[in-house]
Amino acid sequence: MANSVEYDRREDGRDETPNVRADRNWSELLQELRAVQMGSQIFGGFLLTLPFQERFSALDDTQVAVYLTLVALAAIVTILGLAPVVLHRMLFRRGAKARLVRFGNVLVKCMLALVALLTIGIAVLLFDVVAGHSIGIIAGCIATLVVAALAVVAYAQRRSIDRDGEGSS
Repeated sequence: MANSVEYDRREDGRDETPNVRADRNWSELLQELRAVQMGSQIFGGFLLTLPFQERFSALDDTQVAVYLTLVALAAIVTILGLAPVVLHRMLFRRGAKARLVRFGNVLVKCMLALVALLTIGIAVLLFDVVAGHSIGIIAGCIATLVVAALAVVAYAQRRSIDRDGEGSS
């Protein structure tokens, strides 16, 4: 057949062409980016307002260093969040959607790791400023434990899915 289309049937019951799968995966990736970007933009906006607060001048050197590190992290997260969109514009209509999805996936994973660090750092800074250095460290440790626990659960789920042969791309 001259016009036959090859479908790739997965264990999840989907009959999709590679292009349809890439389009669906790209759409899912964009939805995830929107959620992460919203949170990181709120964090970034919060951080940008701090220097204009009267109390900001009372921060000690450690708190200022933590603050500047968080601003840098927020900037990197923003750049990583924009990168897949920029790449899409550059690769638009070049038949590279599957490659774009793979690379976008890597960027989103990096972005999520940095958002986790950003969240932990903001907890440290806020608790430090409001309740003192010791409480800030405790808050950071608790936030780190929560992030680590979620990472362990996610990794266990992934291994379980891989072992059981479930899942789709």
